[in-house]
Amino acid sequence: MRTPDRAAVEAAADAIIDAFAATDGERYFAGFSPDATFIFHTEPARLYDRAAYERLWGGWVDSGWRVASCASTDRLVQVWPGGAVFTHTVDTAVETTDGPSAYRERESIVFALDGDRLVAVHEHLSPLTEPTPA
Repeated sequence: MRTPDRAAVEAAADAIIDAFAATDGERYFAGFSPDATFIFHTEPARLYDRAAYERLWGGWVDSGWRVASCASTDRLVQVWPGGAVFTHTVDTAVETTDGPSAYRERESIVFALDGDRLVAVHEHLSPLTEPTPA
């Protein structure tokens, strides 16, 4: 089984991040396997497939939500035969009918090789809080 190279993993992650930043659902979800799972600290339960997330996303967009900006920093790529994990810090600003909002999160995206293509099979978002002084 082939081990993906780091550049390919970053390119697959960048495609997802860029589509998210553009609020382009079609391009964004194209980077995920239909059976991908999602864990978001803002949601009460795990999303068990891409279709569940697409429905959630559609509700957000229909309510006036859109991404204003999205920046990825502090990146780490870990590879193994058949897959990889991409982790980073993501700073996101969104616009909603209630006004602008911004947040900083840690994100992990797990990729698997599907033929020659890397496809995301899991995404996990956690809030990034400031460290507590010792």
